[in-house]
Amino acid sequence: MSAAGLAAGVRRGLRRIADGLQRGLFDPPDDDVDRVDRPAAPARPAPVGEPDLRHPQASREALLDGRRVAFRLVRVRRRSIGFVIDAHGLTVRAAARVPLREIDAAVHAKRRWILARLAEQHERSARAAAARIVWRDGAEVDYLGGKLSVVLDPTRALAGAGEEVVALRMADPLGLLDPAAESMRERRLSVGLPRDAAPERIRDAVQSWLQREASRVFAERVAVYAERLGVQVRRLSLSSAATRWGSATSSGAVRLHWRLIEHPLATIDYVVAHELAHLREMNHSPRFWRIVESVVPDYREVRRRLRSAEHLWM
Repeated sequence: MSAAGLAAGVRRGLRRIADGLQRGLFDPPDDDVDRVDRPAAPARPAPVGEPDLRHPQASREALLDGRRVAFRLVRVRRRSIGFVIDAHGLTVRAAARVPLREIDAAVHAKRRWILARLAEQHERSARAAAARIVWRDGAEVDYLGGKLSVVLDPTRALAGAGEEVVALRMADPLGLLDPAAESMRERRLSVGLPRDAAPERIRDAVQSWLQREASRVFAERVAVYAERLGVQVRRLSLSSAATRWGSATSSGAVRLHWRLIEHPLATIDYVVAHELAHLREMNHSPRFWRIVESVVPDYREVRRRLRSAEHLWM
């Protein structure tokens, strides 16, 4: 081997030793399974009015545009460095032999995306917590864009059937499918359960009623828009998918998320029109959106409101 080749080999060896020492200081030993670096020091509270950008299992920190972000570093078998942001914070995934300096550089390069996604996640979590229902007598639930007050009334139970009765009392029952129904003075949902019923029983009874209402209302709106768009829906069913409000197949099967019943009729109509438009265009081309706009002229605004409400169910 030439002197130059020997020198290059020595340099490579020294680099591997240095990287190995670096990993030895901060990382767990090498193995063949995914692993997580050791937790970092105890958390420091975030400044008043700012979200805490620290993952509960953080093992490393980065200063991004003046904000300290403590992230969870997971060693995995992959070639690239990956970033995942969820309700806990930022998780960075990298191969065992990727030096920490490269990971830190990658985090810094993605700082704008990371900070924006962390802010969105914090806002989504805060709104979801504020909207969480405590299932008891007097609880409020969303229905067609308004609120229903849950009233526990054991006298409404069916004799012998063992079922809980859920009956809706409204100031204007005939206005159910009228957007003006949101202004009704009295909206109460009477549930045939004792006042000390377990929260789970109350939740199940109310949600069963909401799902029945969803089936009824969606069927009516699908019939309206199928006629307007000149399409045929062969099967309509409810969905509880985690990531979408509705879906449609070329065979004419349409699925709508049952929690759409919580939203105003205009929102339901937009989702219905959107899915039925797919029966004419199975894509999101300009032609598809023109079809949607032909029956829902303000679909852009409705879509914006719907997206802002996704934190309630996703």
